[in-house]
This record gives sequence, C-alpha cells and structure tokens, in this order.
Amino acid sequence: MELNAERQGDSGTLSGALHQWSRHGVSTAPSSDPRIQEVRVTRDLITAHLFDGRVISVPLAWSWRLSEATPAQRANFRLIGTGQGIHWPDVDEDISVDGMLHGTPAPRPITRKQPLVRDADRKPARKPRRG
Repeated sequence: MELNAERQGDSGTLSGALHQWSRHGVSTAPSSDPRIQEVRVTRDLITAHLFDGRVISVPLAWSWRLSEATPAQRANFRLIGTGQGIHWPDVDEDISVDGMLHGTPAPRPITRKQPLVRDADRKPARKPRRG
C-alpha cells in the first residue's frame, strides 16, 4: 500500500498531523490569548506567571504609579479579565499581559507649568492710543 503524503489531512506528514490535531482541539502554537496565573511584585520587577508556562518580568519603573507607590499599595492587586491583566486599586493602575509581552511602558501624563488658556478665554489686545 502506498502512502500519499501530499493528501491534505494525511497524518503521515507533519502538516497532516497538525491538521488532525487541530480538529481535535490540540494546539502546537503558543496561546494566542495568554492569561496570568500568578503575579509577584518586588521593588524592581513585576513578574507574571502565565498558564501556558511562560514567565514574564518587566521593570517596576515601567509603571510610574507603581514606582511611586508604597510596598503595601503594590501588594494590593487583583487579576482582571480572567487573567488578561492586573489591577492595583490603591493607585488606579492596570497592566495587561499583552502590554507586558509587547514591552509597553505606561506613559506619564503631560504636565504643564502654566494653565492651558483657550482662545475664547483670551482678552483682546489693546489698541495703542493715538495722540
């Protein structure tokens, strides 16, 4: 009997085996929807242990809110979105697993030294006096 390795779905080839496995819910690729199982926060790092076995760490400095928080505030967190992110209620900070994986630090808000003045709030300039 001859085996046709080119036939789609043939388990005699790697692509055929992958096709057969994927039909039965077996995936060989990393999860496209990573979820956090456990979190550890130190004075330098935020470390997330994912359900798929990966461990990711990012510098605490990536979150200016957490950098400026007390150790007690950093320790008070909860997982949100069935493990899609972490929320720190005391400092109103959220970090997503996608942000950690893609290396996206939290942006600091823009601070202005002078209040923003709208054109409508400006007084018209005085005309010079003649005379």
